[in-house]
Amino acid sequence: MARSPLTLAAAVTAAVAGAEVVGARALTAGGAGRFDAAVAALADGREVVARCATDESIDHELAAEVLALRALTPGVREMLPFQAPEYLGAVALPDGRVVVTSYLAGYLIDAGELPPGEGAATSVGRALAALHALPPSVVRAAGLRERTPEQSRADVCRVVESAAASGRVPVRLIVRWREAVEDDRLWTFEPAVCLGGTQATSFLFVDDERGAPAVSGVLDWQGLSIDDPAVDLRWVASAPDAADDISRAYAEAAHRAPDAAVHVRARLHAELEFARWLVHGIETHRRDVADDAAALLESLADGVRDDVLLAGLDAEGRTDIDDALSALAQVPETTPLPADTSMHTDAYGPEELSLTPEASWSEEKRARAVAATEETQPIDRASLRALDAVDEALGHREPPTTDRIPADEGDQSAADDAARSTRAAFQRWRSSSSE
Repeated sequence: MARSPLTLAAAVTAAVAGAEVVGARALTAGGAGRFDAAVAALADGREVVARCATDESIDHELAAEVLALRALTPGVREMLPFQAPEYLGAVALPDGRVVVTSYLAGYLIDAGELPPGEGAATSVGRALAALHALPPSVVRAAGLRERTPEQSRADVCRVVESAAASGRVPVRLIVRWREAVEDDRLWTFEPAVCLGGTQATSFLFVDDERGAPAVSGVLDWQGLSIDDPAVDLRWVASAPDAADDISRAYAEAAHRAPDAAVHVRARLHAELEFARWLVHGIETHRRDVADDAAALLESLADGVRDDVLLAGLDAEGRTDIDDALSALAQVPETTPLPADTSMHTDAYGPEELSLTPEASWSEEKRARAVAATEETQPIDRASLRALDAVDEALGHREPPTTDRIPADEGDQSAADDAARSTRAAFQRWRSSSSE
C-alpha cells in the first residue's frame, strides 16, 4: 500500500533530530513508482525528502545510497560542479524504512526531449566528466564495489550467454554482442568513479544566466562504484538529438586518457539492458516481463539490422599514433644486436676496443675503423614509404606527392539511426528503474 506524504513527513521527525515539520507534498518523477516519496517542509525553512521502498526486494538500494552519500565528504563535494543530496537520517517503520535526505531544487528533462547544442546536453557531458574525475579513494574508503575491465567483460559475457540460452534473442543480436565481447580493443579502458548507470532522470536542471538549462544536481547515487565509465553513458542512446553534444562535451572536459571505445561500450551496455530485463523475467518466473523483454529485443534487432557495432570503434578509434604504429610495422625487420651489457658503437666491434697486452691499435684496425664510419647502408623503397607514412601521421612534414600511402577512412557508424529506431522501446525499460 502506498504511503501518504503525511505518513512520510511524520517519519522525518523521528529520523532527523530537532526537525519540526510544517508541511508536506508528494514527490514523483513520473516513473514506475518503486519508491514512495514526499517533500517535507521544516520550520527552519529547509525542505527534505523522505523515501521508502515500495517492495522489500529493492530496499537494499536505499541502504546502498546511504553508504554512497556518506562517502561524499565536504571536500569531495567541493570537487563537483553540481550538488548531491545529503544524508540526514533514517527510521524503521513496521513495513519498511524511511531515508531522509536534503531536497535539491530543479527540473527534469526526458532523454528524448534533451535539446542539442550548448546548454543541457553539454552540461550533462561536463557533469559526467567531473564525476568520473573523482579520486578512486572516495569509493575505496567507503568499501564500495570496484570492478576491473576483466570483471566488467566477464559480466557482459555472462549476460550475453544467459540471454542466448533462453532462445528468445534474435541470432543477429547474439552474434553482434559476442563479437564485441571478443574484441580486445573494447576492454582496455581505465576504470573510474561511476554512478553505476545514470539516466536522464538522474540530472536536475536550473536555468543559468543565459536562460539555458544547466545541471544543478545529480540523483541516483546507490550505484556509486569504480567501474566502466561507459556504464554511465549508456542512456545517451535514448537522447538522439543531444547524443553527439553530450559525447563531445564529455570528451573535452575529461581529465583522463582518451578512450576511443567508450561510446561503443556505452551502446553495448544500453542494448544489454534489454537482455538483462529478459534474464530477470526468466529468473523471477515473470512471464509478462520475459515477453515484454523479448518484444523489446525484436525491436532492437530490427533497429540495428544495417548497423555494425564495432564500426564505431573503427571510425573513432584510429589516431595519428595508430597510423604511425601501422607504418612502423611495414619497415622490414633487421637482425637484432646481441643483448648484452657491453659498450657498442656504430663503428667499432667490442673486440677492437680491447687494450689487453694481446691486442693493440694496429694500422690495419685503424684503417678498418675509418672505413666503417664512412659506410652507409642503402634503404629500400618500401622502407622509405613506411617512414614517410610515420612522418605524415605524426605531423612532422607534408606527405610526398607520389607514393602516398592511402588513409583508412573507416566505416561510418549508423548509431544515430539505430538509436532512433529503438528509442521508444529503450525508454520503456529505463523508466522501469526510475521513481
